[in-house]
Amino acid sequence: MTSAAHAGPGEPSTPGFTESLSPDEFKAVFRGHPGGVAVITADAGHGPVALTATSVSSVSADPPLLIFSVSAQSSAASVLAAADTVVVHLLDADDLRVAQVGATSGIDRFAELPWSRLVTGETVYNGVRAWVRCAVIDRMDAGGSTVIAAHAIQANIARDSDAALVYHNRTWHSLGPDTAI
Repeated sequence: MTSAAHAGPGEPSTPGFTESLSPDEFKAVFRGHPGGVAVITADAGHGPVALTATSVSSVSADPPLLIFSVSAQSSAASVLAAADTVVVHLLDADDLRVAQVGATSGIDRFAELPWSRLVTGETVYNGVRAWVRCAVIDRMDAGGSTVIAAHAIQANIARDSDAALVYHNRTWHSLGPDTAI
């Protein structure tokens, strides 16, 4: 693998930089970097959408802010671009099926899993380890994705868990007490 490749004609580049990793090189680097698994749901008035994400990060505890990114290629992208609120489901190994459904293209992501609506209208998968209802406060285009910043306004923790669900090298993993070093 080379350390950098020049962007060719028609390839996106970042203004001010003349060198860039290829998409394949960038993906290869991040395959070795595990990410916690979340499913994000939203409804902008035409029915709920869901997607699985490993890009969720806390930004600040005071005020309580988080961010995540959504690929423009995601079937949920247009709804997330319009939604005022989202629900971020933070998953553990017991929630693997929720993660798999959120990551599967071309299916009704609400047909086979139990879900409900909060009194405020947002969709929530029932029984997941934890969820956070958030108000979207900002969106930023970043390459072929949108980074969404959200303010946490309500949360539910259904269970404590020692079995975090992570995605690493194209597969699901469970982190637990026996994996600590």
